[in-house]
Amino acid sequence: MENLNAIGLDKEKSKALVVQLGDLLSNYSIFYQNTRGYHWNIKGDNFFELHVKFEELYNDLILKIDDVAERILTLGSDPEHKFSAYLDQSEIKEASNLNDGKIAIADIINCFKILLIKQRGIMDFAAEIGDEGTSALMSDYIREQEKLIWMYSAYLK
Repeated sequence: MENLNAIGLDKEKSKALVVQLGDLLSNYSIFYQNTRGYHWNIKGDNFFELHVKFEELYNDLILKIDDVAERILTLGSDPEHKFSAYLDQSEIKEASNLNDGKIAIADIINCFKILLIKQRGIMDFAAEIGDEGTSALMSDYIREQEKLIWMYSAYLK
């Protein structure tokens, strides 16, 4: 029992999962800030439509950031909070002040692809160590984001 954390999972395996969740947190944080930038800087014919869509997206992303950080805490670790660390770790990179909606949407699709790959890996590892909470969280995110990719892709056609 000494090798189990407060929720009954192996401490060492939970630490390995926390590393993956920390990486996901970094990527979500950069994606969130990029989406804020798209919202602020969008221009052109579809301004009103995209301005609202980008706001919906960043409002959802901030909730996911909080969920991931709280899951790290639940697993017995402290989430990283420094943006400088996020920049170093994230596969998603900072976007420039983009004002072209199609470029922003294409970048959003690419960011979701990166997140989906990471979340599938986390979900698989979480299932392997018996962490249903993390596995279910990732499953929910995956289902939702696959649909968003379809919708954003339809916009580009």
